Amino acid sequence: MDDVLWRPSSDRIAKSGLRAYLDWLEQREGQAFPDHDALWEWSVADVARFWTSIVDYFGVEFSTPWTQVLTDEPMPHARWFVDGRLNWAQHVLRRGSDDAPALLCVQEGGVPAREMTFGELRRSVGAAAGWLRRAGVRPGDRVTTYLPNTEHAVIGVLACAAVGAVWACCSPDFGPAGTIGRLAQLEPTVLIATDGYHWNGKEVDRSDVVAQLRENLPTVEHFVHVGYVFDRPAPDGSTPWEELLTQDTPLEFEQVEFSHPLWVLFTSGTTGVPKGLVHGHGGITLEGLKWSGLYGGFRPGTRLFTYTSTGWALWNIELGALTQGASIVLYEGSPGHPPGAVWEVAARTQADALLLGAAVVTASAGLGFSPRERYDLSRLRHVMVSGSALPSAGYRWLMEHVNPDLRVDSTSGGTDISGSFVGGNEYAPVQVGRIGGRLAGVDCAAWSDDGNPVVDEVGDLVVTQPMPSMPVFLWNDPDHARYTSSYFDTWPGVWRHGDWVTLHSDGSVTIHGRSDSTLNRQGVRLGSSDFYDVLDGMPEIAETLVIGVEQPDDGYWLGLFVVPSPGHTVDEDLERKIVETLRSRLTPRHVPDDIVAAPAVPHTLNGKRLEVPVKKLLLGRPLEQAANLASVDDPDVLRWYARFAEERTVR
Repeated sequence: MDDVLWRPSSDRIAKSGLRAYLDWLEQREGQAFPDHDALWEWSVADVARFWTSIVDYFGVEFSTPWTQVLTDEPMPHARWFVDGRLNWAQHVLRRGSDDAPALLCVQEGGVPAREMTFGELRRSVGAAAGWLRRAGVRPGDRVTTYLPNTEHAVIGVLACAAVGAVWACCSPDFGPAGTIGRLAQLEPTVLIATDGYHWNGKEVDRSDVVAQLRENLPTVEHFVHVGYVFDRPAPDGSTPWEELLTQDTPLEFEQVEFSHPLWVLFTSGTTGVPKGLVHGHGGITLEGLKWSGLYGGFRPGTRLFTYTSTGWALWNIELGALTQGASIVLYEGSPGHPPGAVWEVAARTQADALLLGAAVVTASAGLGFSPRERYDLSRLRHVMVSGSALPSAGYRWLMEHVNPDLRVDSTSGGTDISGSFVGGNEYAPVQVGRIGGRLAGVDCAAWSDDGNPVVDEVGDLVVTQPMPSMPVFLWNDPDHARYTSSYFDTWPGVWRHGDWVTLHSDGSVTIHGRSDSTLNRQGVRLGSSDFYDVLDGMPEIAETLVIGVEQPDDGYWLGLFVVPSPGHTVDEDLERKIVETLRSRLTPRHVPDDIVAAPAVPHTLNGKRLEVPVKKLLLGRPLEQAANLASVDDPDVLRWYARFAEERTVR
């Protein structure tokens, strides 16, 4: 392991939440658990016993006991903790003393943080849940929202869950078509919407979008207006947010079945109608406790800062920290206003851990200054990176410019399970370009095309045993047809996630990119993230996009789109440097057929590169069939690629 940047100290391991659980588990099981590797082996040998240990260790409160831990049906029909009844919101709010901070709400531009204690949060949730019940909301009804990353969203999701209703949220940077395409599927009873949000120093008015939502969601009986940005009267026919909180009501948690729907998370929807992934109360309770207690190490007095929007699964995942009595920092605005804002907020709020997308790290590396020299980041002990693979340069930048004693934890999982399959742990060293390993209770592997596990070579990421946080179903998919076709078509009963992955013999993991955007040159699979890893750290390059397209007569075109950094152009010198870099750091097969200067790279609304839609354009698909423009961050950029594809076809 030549690229080890950091190893945990024995003292850090001894004081970790993971070690405390392992000590308890040794007494319970009568066997030694010297490290995380031993835990993982045991956890997948008997997944039911492992998840029962999570229930017992964290004291999960079932109001009605379960009769069977796990049914024996194959995925996606397997069910957990049958007949058990509980409530997720009850577990989120049961820890944390009344005067301890639960939420630190920060707005871009250095605005002083608003603090909400656990006592205030519990009171607000009780009041809002009482209002929902008086409004006629019953278990199973849908509450849809259009909210930024503020306390309103946290209060809303907890109140909704307390009632047993189903929550769904779109971030206000979503346009009307993308939002309606998601929320209208649910036929909601209640709509809660903001008047605007902040971005790059501007106040963005969303009143016109909200008006369109009201017009296109005919089942809505109650519209709650959140006057967050602008000082103006609430729209006609609306209930001001403040009215939800005026009447104190004792907290009452509807006791629901383990698999009762908690929320609906939507896939990006770039190539069709977004899939509505329905997660259950019990699965999210267990996954949140496992992640926050064993891997996040959160406890009362610790703070997690997550840079996310409400439209990204990281927002849902961060709520797990509250189950340990920890505080969470809610940031509303741009990560770069002013430049380095994410690191300033981490320092100002004294965050112990930071959860953010890899793109934010890459952008931070180009700021031209070192955050640790400008801000006091000495309390920050853990950075978790998600959304896409962290480039190798990102690992080194974090250690050098944020904190040299930092656990850099690249993870992979996401919206599908509202959690992670693989990630770091307190025993794993930090290696450049590697994820620490497989997480407890996740029986994942790399499979070859013929369905055999492989080690130290690229394979399909699969999960061979059920996880409690897998979707209980997909919305409007009563016979599981779409669920099955999305994950279980290739190998019945085995979850195929759609990522190329290498499980290394030392237990670490490398994610190479999406298998549905496979680069297959001369019979060899190439991962797109490998290209981004070596190129996106070059000072001349802002971002890249690599696409492979099958040609007639068994030909293959490998194209590299390059967005130059300000002050640079894609000239012969840069092209030569790119070729030399790919040839020396990867292989000659990675050298593209063409290097194309591009104005920008298109992304989903959550910041992921749109490889598949661009590939479809280059295969001759018309734009309206290749992508859903309502789910693209900048449709004009994708239109540029459509024009490029047309011109290339003509040539």
